Amino acid sequence: MLTDNPSPGMPSDDLVKDTTTASFRQDVLAESMKQPVLVDFWAPWCGPCKQLTPVLEKVVRAAGGKVKLVKMNIDEHPQIAGQLGVQSIPAVFAFQRGQPVDGFMGALPESQLKAFIERLVGPLGPGAVEEILAEADQLAASGDMGGAAELYAAVLSQEPENTKALAALVKLHVEVGDLEGARRFLGMAPAAKANDPAIAGARAALELAEQAGSLGDAAELQRRIEADPLDHQARFDLAIALNARGKREEAVDQLLEIVRRDRNWNDDGARKQLVQFFEAWGPMDQMTIAGRRKLSSLLFA
Repeated sequence: MLTDNPSPGMPSDDLVKDTTTASFRQDVLAESMKQPVLVDFWAPWCGPCKQLTPVLEKVVRAAGGKVKLVKMNIDEHPQIAGQLGVQSIPAVFAFQRGQPVDGFMGALPESQLKAFIERLVGPLGPGAVEEILAEADQLAASGDMGGAAELYAAVLSQEPENTKALAALVKLHVEVGDLEGARRFLGMAPAAKANDPAIAGARAALELAEQAGSLGDAAELQRRIEADPLDHQARFDLAIALNARGKREEAVDQLLEIVRRDRNWNDDGARKQLVQFFEAWGPMDQMTIAGRRKLSSLLFA
């Protein structure tokens, strides 16, 4: 049985914390004798701070303990920021062995934040979240849907907007026929990430499953095609039904046959349906690669 709610499956950590003027010496100076400590100077009214801090927390946690993050609200605790000459926020200082050794100002993207940390601690391998996602992918591929779902949900307990975990849960629920559960997880994706490739693929998989549910018996569709090979609608519907049953290569071949016979049928509908298949399966899926190759050969022959 698949879980419907993210569970607290990932351990809590002390990699991220808030500090005060009184606790700064222990939280930052003393801790930086063990590993680098980043100090994030922020304020509640600062818009860029709200953009930076969640991404900074994610990158620090992904570093797996090689670095810690301490956050200081300069409205409540202005003294340290003043001593360091902070004139605009967000401002981040890296402390090592009790001394500030590096820093930056402004909201940097995740890739630059990772590079900043790597300057301090060396190359970062896959973080805890990436390792759990990889393990979940392996469980899903082996057929352990419940185990995979638990791990994906554990990722969401730490990163509620992780698009890979959300998309994977959508697809798992589609695969076991729980379309309502799939819709629920798809609805958790933030609007700003609606076009993320993982989310787009999950949406396509759900739409395909919904289409398949409205079709008739596959055997009847096959009989219609045998009676009239130009019944493109029956062939189109059969392709969707075949995909829903896991017969992806046969589904691709049926749509390619429509393209071969009548490229313009239903406003290029067969090619568009193929593209939706590829989006649902993912760009690196072997059937996507093979299907794109066949489609290209047909279109550009």
